[in-house]
Amino acid sequence: MSKNNVAHARPTESFWVRNKKSGGYLLKKTAGEKAYKFIRALLLFGLCFMIIQPLLSKLSVSFMIEDDLYDSTVISIPRHLTVQNYVDIASPALMNYWPAFGNTFFISLVVSILQVASATLVGYGFARFKFPLKKFWFFCVILTVIIPPQTISTALHLTFSHFDPAGIVSLFTGEGGINLLSKAFYVDLGFISVPIPYFAMSMTCQGLKNGLYIYMIRQFFQGVPVSLEEAAYVDGCSTFKTFWRVILPDAVPIIVSCFLFAFVWQWTDTFYTKMFIKDTSLPILSMKLSALEDATGKWKETITYTGNVATMGHKKQFVSTGTLMVIAPLLILYLFAQKGFVESISSTGLK
Repeated sequence: MSKNNVAHARPTESFWVRNKKSGGYLLKKTAGEKAYKFIRALLLFGLCFMIIQPLLSKLSVSFMIEDDLYDSTVISIPRHLTVQNYVDIASPALMNYWPAFGNTFFISLVVSILQVASATLVGYGFARFKFPLKKFWFFCVILTVIIPPQTISTALHLTFSHFDPAGIVSLFTGEGGINLLSKAFYVDLGFISVPIPYFAMSMTCQGLKNGLYIYMIRQFFQGVPVSLEEAAYVDGCSTFKTFWRVILPDAVPIIVSCFLFAFVWQWTDTFYTKMFIKDTSLPILSMKLSALEDATGKWKETITYTGNVATMGHKKQFVSTGTLMVIAPLLILYLFAQKGFVESISSTGLK
């Protein structure tokens, strides 16, 4: 009788009896499985701890009073709980949180919808249609993923600082004239108050990480059987109708995944935000947090805000609390969307 058969024969017998019959094979196999599970659990715990430990540290500091920061006996759990740090950060003097939250949500939502809509059309085109220089254009899409956006910042500045295609804006506004049309299309980075240039870039697949969304959606559509579209064509559907009624409903998981990616990255973006939404009258959370972090290195021993005095000990609390308030909506979004997000990733070609 083989070792495997002996190991699994007569399960009602004691472990050591079966191990003796298998010549010690059962003990070696069981010990190996237990060791593998233990090492795997230990590695997973270590990785998870490395990820969440900074958040736990910031969460602890955000609920401390200043005296707890200097108390050597207080390590992770605050001795005196307080929410005053959140009240201070949300005040107009520091982050002006709620107006910034509303602006950030609106801009992130619009940008994400535009990016996903354009990437879906382009990704479907790359997956199904043949056109001249198809491989070259897809290579350009991959370049947009590889090349950092900072390398084209000068070009973007020159393009949108005096955006007047074919002189149309000057034709309606006149020389030196400024009206509603010029405010919408004639963009000067020093006086931007609306993110129209960024919306235009997202709509034309030039927004943040648009190349990655095109690649993901293309991979998904390539896995969809062509026979579905052929059957729709036989039934009399046009190309767009086939895409809208047959292909698009099956692509909801990958579309949701790309939307979540776009929303999260836009929520925390500072590069495009500083470039296109520079006006302080339009507060954005990422810019407010960045300004808060920069200010901590410039503050003197004390600073005054809303009639109160913030000492050096408040600097760490301000940054920690502000960071948590910025990422809290994203954590809540992930808790509700994690199941669909994981399923959409596993259904693409990115396994």
